[in-house]
Amino acid sequence: MNPIKEREKKAATIHPAIKGVAGSFGGLIEACCLQPMDTIKTRLQLDKTNKYKGIWNCGQTVAQEEGVRSLWKGLTPFAAHLFLKYALRMGTNATYQNLLRDEYGHLTEGRRLIAGFSAGITEALIIVTPFEVVKIRLQQQRGLQRELLKYRGPVHAAGVILKEEGLRGMWSGATPTIMRNGTNQMCLFWAKNNFDRLLWGKQEGDGRQLTMLQSSASGFSAACLGPVATGPFDVVKTRLMAQEKGQGPVRYKGLLDALVKIPREEGVRAMYKGLLPRLMRIPPGQAIVWAVSDQITGYFEQKRKDEIMHS
Repeated sequence: MNPIKEREKKAATIHPAIKGVAGSFGGLIEACCLQPMDTIKTRLQLDKTNKYKGIWNCGQTVAQEEGVRSLWKGLTPFAAHLFLKYALRMGTNATYQNLLRDEYGHLTEGRRLIAGFSAGITEALIIVTPFEVVKIRLQQQRGLQRELLKYRGPVHAAGVILKEEGLRGMWSGATPTIMRNGTNQMCLFWAKNNFDRLLWGKQEGDGRQLTMLQSSASGFSAACLGPVATGPFDVVKTRLMAQEKGQGPVRYKGLLDALVKIPREEGVRAMYKGLLPRLMRIPPGQAIVWAVSDQITGYFEQKRKDEIMHS
């Protein structure tokens, strides 16, 4: 390879492991801060009788009836899920991007979208689906008395699901999860790169380190696209994951069946249940994740650029 081309390509890339570690730390902080909003989103999506009158009413009702701690139900699998998910998401996206770069290290917008979609599919199949099945089963339970709950914790819930429903039970709702996460990450990585460029003049691999506020603004803005585009898939995913197989006939037979039944029985608006709490959780969460991860990757980008300049 031409030395100039090789230098440009090296400057544009960063090791996927660094991206993965950076993302995982941001995921831990996000989980602790925003778990209550995720619990409210799940309760709203599973509410078929309109018990809850909105986000505030839902949170208030859960806190009054089950205690404030109930808003953090499922935190352990949620935190572990985000830690592993962001490590895999950032790492695989960097891997796919590196594979799709041209000889100068450049990445077209189309190839950036493909890399993001591929990263979303990977995380959905390996991590997101089984962790979300456990999380949703825990979140849908009402009450605080452990002895009266079917699932008494993440490990116990996974054991019960595997015993009663088999390995396939842990991957309930895998198809809508793939569609949701693939589309989400396709939008996220494409938009984040473009917001960095448009708002701050930051080019990938240029060695510039954005401030935490700049990274947060870009991450927040980029993360607003995904939830709107994938609302129906998220509702279907939640409904399918909440179904307990082996306990009689299930309500929804799969993705297409749920996409037909939910709007027919509950109206089209039901396909966007939980959208507002998703918008209140995901963009702030991404603001946190990118604020942390950009500081780590920015440090290594600058270090790499200095090494290349002096080589």
